[in-house]
Order: sequence, then structure tokens, then C-alpha cells
Amino acid sequence: MESAPAIQKLLDELERMPGVGPKSAQRIAYWLLNSPRDSALRLADAIVEVKDAVHFCSRCFNYAEGDVCEVCASASRDASTICVVSEPRDVSAIERTAAYSGLYHVLGGALSPMDGVGPDDLHITELMARLSDESVAEVVFATNPNVEGETTAAYLARLIKPLGIKVTRLASGLPVGGDLEFADEVTLGRAIESRRAL
Repeated sequence: MESAPAIQKLLDELERMPGVGPKSAQRIAYWLLNSPRDSALRLADAIVEVKDAVHFCSRCFNYAEGDVCEVCASASRDASTICVVSEPRDVSAIERTAAYSGLYHVLGGALSPMDGVGPDDLHITELMARLSDESVAEVVFATNPNVEGETTAAYLARLIKPLGIKVTRLASGLPVGGDLEFADEVTLGRAIESRRAL
């Protein structure tokens, strides 16, 4: 059965979103249709507002509404440490842990020659400028533990180490509550390499 043109247009747009397939798009569309008009308008207004108000921080390239993001603007952050991540969503993930109190630098991706992403496509020049201008003692790499993330961290470590700045990487290994028998070889190997004294 063919949907009305307006509904089909909504379904098509919803399906373009990451992680939203045809069934999810239908559930969202029918929820919107059955919701009060003001609920749908609030959602539409929130989408327009975020597109108009949010841009990249001029210092770290995280999402911001002002010139700099809330992290960069905070006087309570440890300015001697910069955590390098691939995307702004990685900042949110680390912030939720409440275990890190330094600053961030968002690269805007990871090195991936197969996809045509090289050093000039990332915010590496800006990172190096920050390291020469600011009094940074440690750079923590929190790129994804995949080929691209590891390649990016290794490339940047070679650039940064000659500056005399401590370079660290997030430990990786077994998840809390996981069973050894279900861990893949790479994860288990990382856990063994990253072991610590008790």
C-alpha cells in the first residue's frame, strides 16, 4: 500500500538518519502523526535551533554555541592535559564518566588512506599550534581502538613526542562484567598488554 506523499516524504527523510531503518522510520512518523501538533512543532523548532545555534569551537572543534565550547571556557579544567578524540560525540562519552578534567581537541575524523582522509583533512595543524602556544604537559589519545584510530594515534605521537610532551593512550581491554571465553583475541591481547599491579 502506497503512503500519502507527505508521509512518504517524512519516511524518506527519517530513513536517511543513521540507525533508522524503514520500521523505525514508520514508528517515528506515526508517532509524530498521532502526537499533538505542538509536540511536532517543538521538535521541528529544536532541530532548526540546533542547526542555527551550534557550530564548532574555535579552539578545540567540539560543538559550541559561543566562540568556544563550555569545556574550553571553564576555568576549572586542567589546561595542562589535552585529550585528543576523533568526533565531538567522543567528548560527550568521556564527559559522562566524570573521570577526566582536562581539555579536548577534536580531530574531525581519523586517518584513513583507503577513504581518502589524510593529515590535511583533520585538525592536526590546529592541535600542533595549541601544543606550541599552550602549556600542555600531556596529550591523551582517545581515538577508537580500530585500524584508523590506532594509525591516527601513532602518527600524532610521532609528531608530538619530539616536543617533550608526555603522550598516553587510553587503556583498552575487557569490559567490566565480561567473560573471558567470549572476548576476541585482540581485546584479550590488549587486556594482557594493559595489565596493572593490584
